[in-house]
Amino acid sequence: MRSEKLNFPGHSGEMLAARLDTPTSLPRAYALFAHCFTCSKDIFAASRISAALVERGFAVLRFDFTGLGMSEGEFANTNFSSNVADLVKAAEFLRDLHAAPTLLIGHSLGGAAVLAAAGEIEEVQAVVTIGAPSEPAHVEKQFGDKLDDIRKQGELEVQLAGRPFKIKKQFLEDLEASTIRRRVETLRCALLVMHSPVDKIVNVDNARQIFQAAKHPKSFISLDDADHLLGKRSDAEYAASVLAAWAQRYLPPALETQAPSLNEGEVEVSETGAGKFANEVRAGQHRLPADEPEKMGGTDTGPSPYDYLLAGLGACTAMTLRMYAERKKLALDKVSVRLKHNRLHAEDCTDCESQSGQIGEIQRVIHLQGVLSAEERDKLLEIADKCPVHRTLEGEIKVRTNLADG
Repeated sequence: MRSEKLNFPGHSGEMLAARLDTPTSLPRAYALFAHCFTCSKDIFAASRISAALVERGFAVLRFDFTGLGMSEGEFANTNFSSNVADLVKAAEFLRDLHAAPTLLIGHSLGGAAVLAAAGEIEEVQAVVTIGAPSEPAHVEKQFGDKLDDIRKQGELEVQLAGRPFKIKKQFLEDLEASTIRRRVETLRCALLVMHSPVDKIVNVDNARQIFQAAKHPKSFISLDDADHLLGKRSDAEYAASVLAAWAQRYLPPALETQAPSLNEGEVEVSETGAGKFANEVRAGQHRLPADEPEKMGGTDTGPSPYDYLLAGLGACTAMTLRMYAERKKLALDKVSVRLKHNRLHAEDCTDCESQSGQIGEIQRVIHLQGVLSAEERDKLLEIADKCPVHRTLEGEIKVRTNLADG
């Protein structure tokens, strides 16, 4: 799994801190995760669910709402409606960067938020709620006997999860004005409701109300004796595995069923549309990403073309040395090869045929581990120059290019 830190503007322009978790191969779909009230994107349940989805082909964007975690802005100026607006902004950011999310996951108040946002993101095919209230106003219970003081004074600092938060009267008014069940009734996608029957923060009856309001396809999963935050590792991992298995039904067909087969020895490279230079490399049964780094205008979702060139030479070098060592029964424990591509002026190269212009140079450093004599090490260095890719690069080669029919 690859994890990338990102930032994007939220509903009011402040930059929101995000993390995009992606599989090593090209993602088959994108998901968006909304965390619980006063939590952050990095709680264990969020990271474990994200990892489980990545294992099944999703890329997952999770972010801190305005004023929380590493995001900019003042929490006191936010409310439920602004959280929904942040979610829509996150979906727009994903759509512009790669592709719009087809799966929304929300934990606690984040669950209510994804139910509200789903109708504003046309690409969404499935929604998952975990311990979600059936109405946002349920959050008022966390303020206890401070509710009247907040209304009278206009704002008040309260302790939530052991931390101080400034709550304004407008926050309460927005919660009370926001309704979810009506949006659930018109939800035009699949729904999975996950809830613990012993949840002490959000009673399981909220799950019943959400489930009854929704139309099919819908599913309910009991989280047995889990607490509201899925604090136990086993509970978070169970929820993640079940959620990921359910969501897999809403993945697009695997790429190998869409692309024509390749003959032996053929490689195909195709643009993915997920970024300016993003491509997918098909070699046999393997699927690999290719891209350019951000400084070159790419999105850095995979190695660059020159990275693959160096990788080909490095892999060929290591394999050739291993074959020779096995044949000669040398005590070679491990081979690693580090390479770098440079360009230099021909006049600076004493052993080059070209006398003018620039030439390419590949620096290759080979690390040999094992009980080897000086003579054996010198012989292995000599053999490295005989690897087939090395010979191809230094020999005469013609690249003949034609346009495909049609």
